Amino acid sequence: MTGVNGRVVAGLLGVAAFAVGASESTALALVGLATTLPLVLLWPQRTAAAVLVTVATVVSLTAFRHPAYAGLAATMIALFRLGETSDRAALACSLPYLALAVTGHAPVAAALAPSAALAGIAWQARSRARVSAAARDVIEESLMRSGAAGERARIARELHDVVAHHISMIAVQAETARLATPGLPPAGADRLRAIGDTARGALTEMRRLLGVLRADTGPPERAPQPGLRELNALVDAARAASGGATRLILRGTPIALEPVAELAAYRIVQEALTNARRHAPGAAVDVEFSYEGGALRVTVRDNGPGADDPIEGPVDGLGLVGMRERAGAVGGTVRAGAVRGGGFMVEAVLPGAAA
Repeated sequence: MTGVNGRVVAGLLGVAAFAVGASESTALALVGLATTLPLVLLWPQRTAAAVLVTVATVVSLTAFRHPAYAGLAATMIALFRLGETSDRAALACSLPYLALAVTGHAPVAAALAPSAALAGIAWQARSRARVSAAARDVIEESLMRSGAAGERARIARELHDVVAHHISMIAVQAETARLATPGLPPAGADRLRAIGDTARGALTEMRRLLGVLRADTGPPERAPQPGLRELNALVDAARAASGGATRLILRGTPIALEPVAELAAYRIVQEALTNARRHAPGAAVDVEFSYEGGALRVTVRDNGPGADDPIEGPVDGLGLVGMRERAGAVGGTVRAGAVRGGGFMVEAVLPGAAA
């Protein structure tokens, strides 16, 4: 040892050497001093103080068979403080007292010293549990706030891209009908004007609501919502991420879709590609758009490990439920499941604008 530790040890050795040649009462006093001084001089250094106090106390109990009560108190304090920081060191310092109890030298010390160490260990565990609980509460609160902010942002985007679009179309159509319809009675013109004013008022109120929803979600996104024009980029990104073959297949004559239906088709394909990459990495995936009967049929199928049962029953899983909700919002349907012969397929049918 160096520094303070070395001087303390040297001092204790000097006390022990002097105690050997001194009278019994003097030796007891000196040994008692040796059992308490390290706790005072090495207070910040818990391990060193506990070891030196333990050694001095064990010497006192074995050499003189007389318990130094100040030393026992110092031992309990030292072992308790050591247990707060290092449970293994505290248990190691308690072992000599158990050995003394077996030999019959110090039954009281054998009970008190390990009890103090265990109390310190218990206090340490309680402190750690309290800190862990506080950290867990902070993390849970942060996750709740983040989730709530994300949900508000999602609702704001849906309101802006879907509902606000339809309300603005109502205002435009009402104004167009009022101005372009020949021979329109004044009462009809007034009603169309009222419809347009009501729609514009609804848009104003919606903008105010969007401002409230986006208050804690940061600056609003400026990029437009994706649609069918971005499908090639989505398929290319999926191909690069998975490393497998991903094809985009178009069948039939394209038909017009509402913007919200285009967004639903894009999101369904995006979620299906994500699921294929997660559950069947490296598998080939076909994304097929088939226009038939005034509707768009979207099929995403991979050749990963599947089951013998064909697709059937309601869709399961949060991602698939989200697909069904998106399709249902525009009057479409979604079904998904394993395909006979292997693979998994997601199939969505979305109505065209004419329907």
